[in-house]
Amino acid sequence: MKHTTLGDLEVSRIGLGTMGMSSYYSGAGSDDAESVRTIQRAVDLGVTLIDTAEVYGPYVNEELVGRALRGRRDEVVVATKFGLISHADADGGMHVLDSSPATIRAAVEGSLKRLGTGHIDLYYQHRIDPDTPIEEVADTVAELVQEGKIRYFGLSEAGPETIRRAHAVHPVAAVQSSYSLWNREVEERVLPALHELGIGFVPYSPLGHGFLTGTLRSPEQFDEGDWRRSSPRFMGENFQRNLALADEVRAIADQAGATPAQVALAWLLAKGEQIVPIPGTKRVARVEENSAADTVELTAEQLAKLDRLPPAAGSDENEEARQRIER
Repeated sequence: MKHTTLGDLEVSRIGLGTMGMSSYYSGAGSDDAESVRTIQRAVDLGVTLIDTAEVYGPYVNEELVGRALRGRRDEVVVATKFGLISHADADGGMHVLDSSPATIRAAVEGSLKRLGTGHIDLYYQHRIDPDTPIEEVADTVAELVQEGKIRYFGLSEAGPETIRRAHAVHPVAAVQSSYSLWNREVEERVLPALHELGIGFVPYSPLGHGFLTGTLRSPEQFDEGDWRRSSPRFMGENFQRNLALADEVRAIADQAGATPAQVALAWLLAKGEQIVPIPGTKRVARVEENSAADTVELTAEQLAKLDRLPPAAGSDENEEARQRIER
């Protein structure tokens, strides 16, 4: 596995997202033993960036990652997130935007305990909290860095202005946002700002929530708890239109002697050295397939064809979720 840097933080070119092991997707939480094997296999293959968050589950995904990495902690970069659970009272608040200093400090202590580690390598603000100035967030993170509880600071779904303000207070190593062949909004403003500032970029959902793998052919494949059942992009005519996009990726994959997932990841890797996608999976076979994408070399013609693919039909998120995303 090739390596690169997010700011000054060295990581593998491809990471592993663990959210779907515990929440939001079909079959989440149904086979923790396989999920543990998947994380461990990823590490065997040279994947060093393992991504989780306190809100996944909630909490149980961090515990799962902690179990999987027991005895191997020094081999990996562990990334987790705060800011989508309020710790302002004993009961907490799920999917509440809260990045107040008190909540950040409560969140980091919980994450350290669940992960079974003495420090977090990369600590992201999960979504921007409009009630807490980003300078105050960055100040709190800087204090945690000085205390040795975290090593690097990250932002998720932050726009250029917020990124600049945070970076002026404490260096931002990485920004994480949705980016894939069918979700390219960050190209206009976010990626140029990151390049200018020397900040790494971590695309989540680089396979379009599974659509770009070519294995999804009907919404009926999603169980009742799968969030994609409520996503406009996975509904009705939009779903059918987007199948054509997935078929275009498959055609290029056939030419390249690779799988559609590997082509989608190789396209992202070709976008820049400091771009580190974190495809999510809970299966060993999939992590083996995804991790091999850094060996796929697409031709200039193939990359140009992928660049020309039309955007996906339908919004990726519902309106409430989109309100929490900066561009």
